[in-house]
Amino acid sequence: MVSAVFNLSLKHESAEASKTPVNAPALIDQALTTTAPDRSKATSQSYDWRGFWLAVLPPLLGFGLLIGIWALVSISTASSIPSPTDTFQQAVVVFSDPFYRNGPNDLGVGWNILMSLERVALGFGLAAAVGIPAGFAIGRFEFLSRMFNPLISLLRPVSPLAWLPIGLLVFKGADPAAIWTIFICSIWPMIINTAVGVQRVPQDYMNVARVLNLSEWKIVTKILFPSVLPYMLTGVRLAVGTAWLVIVAAEMLTGGVGIGFWVWDEWNNLNVKNIIIAIFVIGIVGLILEYALIRIATAFTFEEVKT
Repeated sequence: MVSAVFNLSLKHESAEASKTPVNAPALIDQALTTTAPDRSKATSQSYDWRGFWLAVLPPLLGFGLLIGIWALVSISTASSIPSPTDTFQQAVVVFSDPFYRNGPNDLGVGWNILMSLERVALGFGLAAAVGIPAGFAIGRFEFLSRMFNPLISLLRPVSPLAWLPIGLLVFKGADPAAIWTIFICSIWPMIINTAVGVQRVPQDYMNVARVLNLSEWKIVTKILFPSVLPYMLTGVRLAVGTAWLVIVAAEMLTGGVGIGFWVWDEWNNLNVKNIIIAIFVIGIVGLILEYALIRIATAFTFEEVKT
């Protein structure tokens, strides 16, 4: 009885529904209004203004603080330290023609930067050619690690400029001595970081290589190199930063052409504005080198190392 009544009520409702006309456009509009997102709200909320200000505002405040302190120091020293405005005006003059030539000892700032970068490239390239293979060998073989670790611990803390007189004595020239100094200061980070990376390769990888009877060349190219690459690039980045620091001091002592010599020459001329400009130039070039190497390291680094 109950089932019969239930079936009759269902049939009656279905019959009433079939008699009611269906308004298809109204149903479509209702579905769109209930499911479609509000495009205006999505567009207005798509840009993260908070993240933008967090990225932009702190550096601007930092530079503003630096300029403010600089201006106060200039006022307190009766303008013996040039003000930011005077230094900026001088920078416009200096960079209006950065590649002029008025003799062998009077060159534009562009030539001095290029000469310093050339010395850094030569010294760093020689250090990479020697330091990276040496790091692989020291990290791979325990005998070599025990043999060279005391020597590295002894020589690494020595100031790079302490090697400059040795370079002058051996090479009889300022340029080779400066390149030698950069070579010495750049080689230690690459050796140490590469060796540490080799030693941290999981032992399971080496066991598989032993089971497969891989040659030493296959072990280096297929197992060690991909695993050590993040550590090696970290050593390269540290080495370049150290080399750029050292070249300025080395050129002050050796003379010739270079950003360090330009600083010392401007000091002899009591041109403090150009010295401050040189400080900013050294910092900007070092920042560009650092950023370029970070981008390269990020491109060749695994996700878990990036974080």
